[in-house]
Amino acid sequence: MPTFSRSDTDIVRSLASRIVALASSDIYEARRKRWRDANERRRPDRAPVWCRPAGVWEELLPWESLECRDSLCRRLEYAFRQHLYKDWMGDDHIVEPWWGLPAVWRANTEHAWGLPTGHQIETTDKGGFRYEHPVETLADYERVTVPTFTYDREATDRELSRAAELLGDAMPVRLVCAPPLGPHQSVYLEQLRGMEPMLNDLAFNPAVVHRVMAKLTEGILGALRVAEDTGLLTTNHYQPMMCSDPINPGEDGGPVRLANLWVDANSQEFQVVSPRMTEEFLLDYQIPVFQQYGAVQYGCCEDLSHKIGVILKIPNLRIFVSSYWTNLDKVIEACGNKHTIMWRQHAASVVFADDMTPIKAHLEQGLRKLQGHPYQVVLREVQTLAGHVDRLREWARAAIDLAEKYA
Repeated sequence: MPTFSRSDTDIVRSLASRIVALASSDIYEARRKRWRDANERRRPDRAPVWCRPAGVWEELLPWESLECRDSLCRRLEYAFRQHLYKDWMGDDHIVEPWWGLPAVWRANTEHAWGLPTGHQIETTDKGGFRYEHPVETLADYERVTVPTFTYDREATDRELSRAAELLGDAMPVRLVCAPPLGPHQSVYLEQLRGMEPMLNDLAFNPAVVHRVMAKLTEGILGALRVAEDTGLLTTNHYQPMMCSDPINPGEDGGPVRLANLWVDANSQEFQVVSPRMTEEFLLDYQIPVFQQYGAVQYGCCEDLSHKIGVILKIPNLRIFVSSYWTNLDKVIEACGNKHTIMWRQHAASVVFADDMTPIKAHLEQGLRKLQGHPYQVVLREVQTLAGHVDRLREWARAAIDLAEKYA
């Protein structure tokens, strides 16, 4: 008896066929080349332009608008319709002609660090939230444990089989295997302790912070080793922002290693921390993790204007993320042509402007400065369109036109 209804299957396979056609098209291959050239510090035809709608998907593609009924079918339908929207939007979106399913990892404890993190006790309809932080006292830090992980082959194979049954000949299914933890020590620490107590501990209880950061790093490095030892790691140089030539390609055709992968991280929780303390309490712990990888993208929404020097110490740094708040002139001067600059846009300025005039002026000012340097233009974390239903498409068109002007 079929697992999925005929209606759900027909919807998913029809959408999958459209995605495969897009992914296999000359237009998408030209986009991949543009990304590869930018991230390999070659001169592309123009800089790649990309948008991540994030929370705005609730406005663009309401969950209740989906046609499928089965939960897996709905997940695939949603993902495929997102890709189709991005194709309509017209940025340098890329997608592969296959469906990737992540490996299933099991920790030896219920919670990765021995304590429940990520539990939201307050939320808003636009995605705001407040965590419940389990480390309430300095003594609670001792309750943080170092996790171990095992690969659940049975669960992974079961999910792969279900997806393959659903998609049939419309789209192949592949395993996507990445380590279960990454170099996000500041995220894990904030989730455990909370922002204000964490900052107080950095200043007044540094030895305690060093001890917990060492535990977090031990857990991350162990997770990396377990993933690599399975021999199942898969490459990740085909994604937007980090699309590139193969990383440290070998000639023996052996298993993918961490040295063949991209990794991204940031220091957002350390926004108000000094460069010296950011280096001591965060980067010194992240760098041993970065050293395992072949290429690093660093930064997000934080202002790195006064931390450029310490960030450039990261081994294998390939992409420097210059947020809206980071001094672009300083980044260009420091990075030159050694690193690709990801120039991030200010989502609120894009969506709340009455028209495109100030948006185009901001883009032109920045792209004029970036001309001659390897860079990409990225708009992320958009949470609302503020009634401007075509704004993302308008932004993409404006950014592409100016990227061509200053190619």
